[in-house]
Amino acid sequence: MNLPRPVLLASGFAIVGVIALVLQDVVVPWGAQFWGLLNNQIDLAVYRQGAQAVTEGASLYDVKMIGDLDYTYSPFSALLFTPLAWISFDVARWLWTAGIVVALYLVVLLSFRSLGRPVTWPLRVIAMSLVAVAMLLEPVRTTIWYGQINVFLMLLILADLTRPDTSRTKGVGAGIAAGIKLTPLIFAGYYAVQRNWRAFFGVVGGFVMTVAIGFLVLPRDSWAYWTGKLFESERVGSAQLRGNQSIRGMLANHLDTDHPSTLLWGALALTALVAGFAVATYAHRRGQELLAISIVGMTACVVSPMSWGHHWVWFVPIVVIGVHLALDLRRTQLERGLAAVGAAALVLLAFAWPTHVPALVPDGYYTGLYVKTRVTWLNWFTVSPYLFAYVGILIATVVALRVCGSRPTTAADPAAVIAPGVAAAVIADGGLSTEQAEGGSPRGAEPAVRADAERVNLSAGMADDLVGTAGESMGEAPETGASPAV
Repeated sequence: MNLPRPVLLASGFAIVGVIALVLQDVVVPWGAQFWGLLNNQIDLAVYRQGAQAVTEGASLYDVKMIGDLDYTYSPFSALLFTPLAWISFDVARWLWTAGIVVALYLVVLLSFRSLGRPVTWPLRVIAMSLVAVAMLLEPVRTTIWYGQINVFLMLLILADLTRPDTSRTKGVGAGIAAGIKLTPLIFAGYYAVQRNWRAFFGVVGGFVMTVAIGFLVLPRDSWAYWTGKLFESERVGSAQLRGNQSIRGMLANHLDTDHPSTLLWGALALTALVAGFAVATYAHRRGQELLAISIVGMTACVVSPMSWGHHWVWFVPIVVIGVHLALDLRRTQLERGLAAVGAAALVLLAFAWPTHVPALVPDGYYTGLYVKTRVTWLNWFTVSPYLFAYVGILIATVVALRVCGSRPTTAADPAAVIAPGVAAAVIADGGLSTEQAEGGSPRGAEPAVRADAERVNLSAGMADDLVGTAGESMGEAPETGASPAV
């Protein structure tokens, strides 16, 4: 589907992107020592020192990394970080930050593409603008500030799981992500609920492969991690920290304890897991795969014992979905308006609201709504705002899919898409003439078959690629017309 008034729309989004970059300096000054966006990257330093420990033959889980910090990821992850040991920290910092920005751009583009939008230059401008906006979200800003890996893992998972279910390696990428940071294993449970065994075994197989590689290359560290260090929760941090935006963190902060009731936490986590899987499966069955994957990603944050704010980068594809719906001319004005309001509300809730803490250091800043504690009667909400966002997204998903549903396309619909199985009949009949493509009558034998959607002359230019009888995309063979794309 094409964008309405693409040049004007791209120009408007470009202005929004510039404003977002300027706002970065308003939230926390770029040059603020340590607290500036590019002046910390302490987690990246831990990754780098973990890689150095591996290359030097030191015990990965017995040595301290930076100050008194521990290495908490799998041995396989340390192997992936090995190149960081070969460069200086300053070079690593800039390369890593640039990589996060590029990964964000790819996440936004991939999200739009999975929603059926062709990648055009206006869409690329919109994507770059949304990257600038996303950098103002606390989860994304903190990911950059810490030098975290969350955006890279999200990109790997989306690139893997937005592929068709017929893909033979679907799930492997998510399994590899789980081999780095365990939480993506939740996707194995999601596919088990769906009885999608191909994707399930893909996730499990990818994960097992990373464990096997770890034992093969780092047997001592792998044994230490998988038999003991993994279960030492104190290595990750205290549950009673405002940054812990999980159910366990909510209980710990409200009950003022580092050890909330395991029974209560387990019951609430199980409830959230069932609700998350149910809504994600519902979205999947209604053809909303990106939404389903994002809900599962957020569910992992909800049920995990420790979910820092920067784990909630899954808000980014949700915002993209909101923008996509707001720009969808097939929707009513009310539906588009509600989508825009929902996306804006999520941006405001997850915004990196700054809190100046000069008592800590002269230019010290905390970011995020969850550190706003002065209005005590609002603490029921501000302690764990991301959990409320999660509940709101689940409710909005069910209501939107039941009330609005997935828009069916008709012959009169300017956004009509050629469905799987139709292409063969079109080809057999000699193709669509220009007038037929525009909804008029045929002009004799004047074929206008084009395998690529960009060459199909629909009045609104909103057709997807032609697909074969099994749903596969079709390439162009001059001798025989359309043939399966290689």
